Amino acid sequence: MLSGPLDLDDPVAMGLRDLAGDPLPEPDVYDIDGQMNSESTVRALQARGKRVICYFDAGVYESYRPDAGQFPSSVIGNPDEGWDNSWWLDIRQIAVLEPIMRARIEECRAKGFDAVEPDEIDGYSNDSGFPLTAADQLAYNRAIATWVHDAGLSVGLKGDIDQAVDLVSSFDWTLNEECFRYDECDLLNAFVEADKAVWIAEYRATDLTAEDCAEAGRNRWNAARYELGLPSDGGRQPCGGW
Repeated sequence: MLSGPLDLDDPVAMGLRDLAGDPLPEPDVYDIDGQMNSESTVRALQARGKRVICYFDAGVYESYRPDAGQFPSSVIGNPDEGWDNSWWLDIRQIAVLEPIMRARIEECRAKGFDAVEPDEIDGYSNDSGFPLTAADQLAYNRAIATWVHDAGLSVGLKGDIDQAVDLVSSFDWTLNEECFRYDECDLLNAFVEADKAVWIAEYRATDLTAEDCAEAGRNRWNAARYELGLPSDGGRQPCGGW
């Protein structure tokens, strides 16, 4: 749930209903926005025996974030297509970005989160406005993973599927969006082979079939379909639900 604060009293937002409104078993893990949710929300989830992941965008500048003023103009590039008020970062400037990202990670730690999901860490494969290379991306992503581990938290590789093999040793788990749609889920098997969790999110009804779920089961991938935009009012259909 990444578009706003999680409502602990809403059974849909809490993942207790599927896309048709039918009951579901409780999730074991919640992935929520680190700045939009309070410590009390994190602690309440943990009191229910849940693990809680702290989401933030590590590869883009967002003008609506409370720390937006910390980013110098020199690191802000082209708009992140499809997302309002979001621009790619020059991830080559690790020394400039490090204190900003470490502060975000510290906020996650202080609120009691168990793990961090740094998103938008594939700028090298987008029109960022900077001549980013695959090597630049690997260096930045490994730095992010190190900073999270320095804070004593688990860190997940969000996206950047083409570099999964190179990054599996730095990250503790991976979360991919729409690998079934693009027929690239096999690239995640480096994490399975390392006995690390693989989560897959699909957004179109045609992109997660019963056959796909059978494949996910065989490969030890945890797959589900969600409402596009991951709205704060919920909506999910995990494999096994049909």
